[in-house]
Amino acid sequence: MRLDRTVVVRTALDQLNEVGLDGLTLRRIAAELDVQAPALYWHVKNKRELLDGMAAMIFADALSGLEVPRRGESWVEWTAETARRLRAAMLAYRDGARVLSGTYLTNAGRPLELALRTLCDAGFTVRDAARGITSVYSYVQGFTVEEQADQSAPEEDDRFPLTARARADLTSDPDERFEHGLQLLLSGLRLSRYAS
Repeated sequence: MRLDRTVVVRTALDQLNEVGLDGLTLRRIAAELDVQAPALYWHVKNKRELLDGMAAMIFADALSGLEVPRRGESWVEWTAETARRLRAAMLAYRDGARVLSGTYLTNAGRPLELALRTLCDAGFTVRDAARGITSVYSYVQGFTVEEQADQSAPEEDDRFPLTARARADLTSDPDERFEHGLQLLLSGLRLSRYAS
């Protein structure tokens, strides 16, 4: 196998599923590729650049083939489906959402342009479209980071009966909770379209 940047990044993503973000090291990736760690520096300068490459690959996998809305598809449906695709791509990897958090996406240009075009065609200003897209992306990423976090339920406290009743819903089906939050966000975007 020829060692190149793509091979290094794909191997890192495979290792991510095994050891998680905290256990991922260049030494581990090098061992998996049967090379010495310094050989990786020909392809990635450091772990930060590796994480940027991993994030870019997850993002590219999520939005591969993304096009403008189909005839009859609303901007709301298109945006919701794009958000679902992004979440699914993050969930495909252990700590996938954390990998995208704070990374530099060099390949966001075309998807961002399509999203801006879709919202501008629906009546948003460029500023409001950009803010809306950022809000949706932040929601997807934040929800998925929390979803992938190892959380144990806190003990119930009789002093907070409403919290106890809400806990069941807050720990229920994550797909259902994601959709609920996404629809709330998109409803707000819909209402704000002509308000500014």
